[in-house]
Order: sequence, then C-alpha cells, then structure tokens
Amino acid sequence: MTSEREIALESNAWPFVEARKIAERLDGKTPAKGYVLFETGYGPSGLPHIGTFGEVARTTMVRNAFRRLNDAPTRLFAFSDDMDGLRGVPTNIPNQEMMAEHLERPLTSIPDPFGDCHESYGDHNNAQLQGFLDAFGFDYEFVSSTVCYRSGRFDEALLEILRHYDEVMEVMLPTLGPDRRASFSPFLPISPSTGRVLQAPVIARDVAAGTITYEDEQEGPIEVPVTGGACKLGWKTDWAMRWRAFEVDYEMSGKDLIESVRLSSKICRILGARPPEGFTYELFLDENGQKISKSKGNGLTIDEWLTYGSRESLALYMYLHPKKAKRLYFDVIPRHVDDYLGHLHAYADEPAPKRLANPLWHIHDGAPPDPETGLSYGVLLNLASVSNTEDESVLWGFISRYVPDASPANAPILDELVGCAINYYRDFVKPAKRYRKPDATDRAALEDLAATLEALPGSADAETIQNQIYEVGKRHAYANLRRWFQALYEMLLGQTQGPRMGSFVALYGLDESVTLIRRALKGEDLAA
Repeated sequence: MTSEREIALESNAWPFVEARKIAERLDGKTPAKGYVLFETGYGPSGLPHIGTFGEVARTTMVRNAFRRLNDAPTRLFAFSDDMDGLRGVPTNIPNQEMMAEHLERPLTSIPDPFGDCHESYGDHNNAQLQGFLDAFGFDYEFVSSTVCYRSGRFDEALLEILRHYDEVMEVMLPTLGPDRRASFSPFLPISPSTGRVLQAPVIARDVAAGTITYEDEQEGPIEVPVTGGACKLGWKTDWAMRWRAFEVDYEMSGKDLIESVRLSSKICRILGARPPEGFTYELFLDENGQKISKSKGNGLTIDEWLTYGSRESLALYMYLHPKKAKRLYFDVIPRHVDDYLGHLHAYADEPAPKRLANPLWHIHDGAPPDPETGLSYGVLLNLASVSNTEDESVLWGFISRYVPDASPANAPILDELVGCAINYYRDFVKPAKRYRKPDATDRAALEDLAATLEALPGSADAETIQNQIYEVGKRHAYANLRRWFQALYEMLLGQTQGPRMGSFVALYGLDESVTLIRRALKGEDLAA
C-alpha cells in the first residue's frame, strides 16, 4: 500500500508543491536552530482583516503538508510590525482627531482609540489578531516587533545592517525618488523628544560604538544607538533583517509585494543569510473589484463572513486558487459553504491519492469530520425564504421531519448553518425577494403540479418528487425545463434561482408545498 508520504511527494495540490520546496531547501537536514520556521507578517495600522487570516491559514496548510514530508520540528511566527509609525488614520476607527495627533508615532505608543483597557492602539489590534487566530485554532506564536526591538532580540542583526550600511544603501537608493533619496537611511530613529519615527538623514555612523548620528530639524545632530529600540528599520530592510534574525525558512506574500520580496532578498543575502522560500498569492478584491484594505475597511471582515457562513467555508475560500484574484464579498459565501459540504461528502469514498488533493485534507490537516445529513446551505436558505422565518426552531421542525434522527446535538455542522442561513436570509435574501404573478401557462402548470403532488404518497422521496415535477413541466408550454424551474423559483420563492425542487419539496413537506402553490394561484402575498 502506498504510504501517505509517498503520495505527498507526488501530489499536485499546491500546499504539497510548496512543502517540497522547503524539503529541498533543507536537503534532509534539520536547521541548526533546531526547527523549520514559517512566518506570516501583519501590519497593525488598521484592524485585522480577512486577508490576514488568509495568509495564516494558507501558511498553516503548507506547514501541515511539510510535516508529511519531513520529521523536523516546525514553528509558525505571526509577526506584528507594531513599532511602525502611523502614517494615516484609518477611516473605520473612533477618535479620529485624537489619532491624528499621534501620526508617525509607533503603533504601540499611541493611546487605544477604542478605550477598552489595552495599553495602546497597537496592543488593541494585536489582541484582535490573536483573538481570531485563536478562534480558528491555529498553532502559532505571536511575535511583536516592539518587544523584539526593545528587548535586544534584533540587536545582533541591527548591528549587521550597520556594518553593511553602504551595501544596503546601494540596493535601496535606486528604488527611491529624488526627494526621498536625499534623506533616506535604513535606520529610522525614534525621536527622544516627540516619540515619532523619523525619516531623518544620517550624517555619521560609528560601527564600533553601534551608533548613528542624524540631523534633527529642531535640535541639530543627535547620536543614538541602533539597538535597544532607539531606532527601527524601514520595512523592506526590516523584513530582510527579520529573516536573518529569526532564520525564517518560509514566508508567503501578496502580488503587490513582488518587488519588495526581491529587494529584501538582496539585503538578506548581504547580511549573510539565505532568504526564505516563498509563495506569491493574488489579491482579494471587494465588490467593485478594488483591492481590500485594512485602512479603508472595504471587503469582508472575519465577523461578517462568520455571520453568514462557517469557518470551514472561509478556509475553503482561502485554499482555492490562491494565485487567482478573487472577489471577497457577501455573495461568495453560500457557494463556498455548499462547496465545502460537497467536498465533505466526497471525501469518505475517495482513494488516498485523491483525498490528499481534496481541499478538506488541507483545511482539517488530514482529519475532516464525518458528513451529516446531506442538506445543502442553498436548501436551508430557501427553506428560510419560503417559511419567511428568522426562528431556528421553525427550520429544525422541517429538518427533523425530513431527517428524523438529526438534531442540533448530533448534527453540529447543520446546526451552525441553520443560524447562518437565517442571518443571510434576513440581510440579503428577504430584502431582494420579488414574486412574479403566474400567467395563463403558469396557472395551468401550477394547477397540474398541485394535483400531482397531492396524489403522491406521504413517503415519496426527493427523487420521486423531482421526477414528477419534471413530468409536469414537460406537459406544459415552456421552452425548456430550465424555464419551467425558473418560473417555479420566481412564483414560489421570489427569486430567479433556487434549489433542486424535489429535495426542497421533500424537506418542506408535500402538504405545505401544495398550500404554497395554491396561495400563489390565489394571488396571495407569499412574502407575508
């Protein structure tokens, strides 16, 4: 029997492709530091957004895949660049005027605008980051830039930057405009008087003393150590320094950072270290096709996705097509919930090679849960729609009749989706419902359908009901069966698309479905 490792060595699933790059880098050896280090980076100038989650989720998938190929210990650092200076006030946070007074100060030196017991704005956003990573059960270690700079953890690497100052400048200066080039230095001093991160020209360096002297506009020349948190690095140099200091083996990044990766890799080599293996993913777009931004707050938040869909559906969104730009908006949620359920039902019967290519293997680290009832999210949405209910117990009443053994206790996946479906119905489906009145052709077909359903035994299953609905459609003057089903959706559900009608009628109930049809024929308001 082929082992899981042998299958992983041949799998074309992208996390295994990435994992093999890391394995080849190590050449069968464990790094001298004793573990393989994966890193994700986060800039906490704004609230954590869903793209941050995506990077951690995808990196975790690669890490899990790597562990099938290599027995070396692994660690994952979730690094926060919280010593960065605030360059602009995000539009989606409170106390805008107060925040504007602290521009250019490190994020961990700015008061918390939310006033919720965190010591700083950076600490607030770091807590938000850790909170949602913990909620998803990620195995990671949070690392703060501020702590690393001030504790001396970066001191050795910072001194290495000072020793190679001219070489780093040679890399960076050609990438800058004339104005910035005149004042550029890899080191950004923290002003002793204002606490701001300065972009001040460096006029002298003392490698032996580990200091730089910069020209302050108000106070003239000031000498400061490059260590101990008195300075920080501009972020491209900082990225390279961090790779060297931590000995990072793998870090992915977005398409917008391709040039930054190239420059940071050059600097990393100047420092005598090997840049990590990497992966470039495409960007997430909002409903208007614009890149999502934590400062603008466009696109979806983690909480918004989880209001309408499961955590697993979000993880599936992150797994699929990472090199393709994708819209990240509310209307993608139902499809990904149902796609997740489809993969879940397929997994149990798949052979081992196909299982390792199933997204759920990577979402659940090789151990997805058992499938439950077979009910789709789409059916739940339409059940909520036709029932005009926001009461979970009403939906469970229909479900328990269709699947007698199912309950919130033994079907937790379904129970979560019932709540999500009601939320989605309330906020998106209900406001958009538009019922079409039946014309003469429709009326004849609906009368026929009601009589056909009334003639079926109460034990009729979804397939039997579906076949009868097909036959009714064939007997009437519709251009094709697709038009017949669209007419049913428009007249009975108030929408242009819908579920497999046989499954829906079986779940909703034969008698209830006949009553719904009769109400439509009478011209009653089905939205009431």
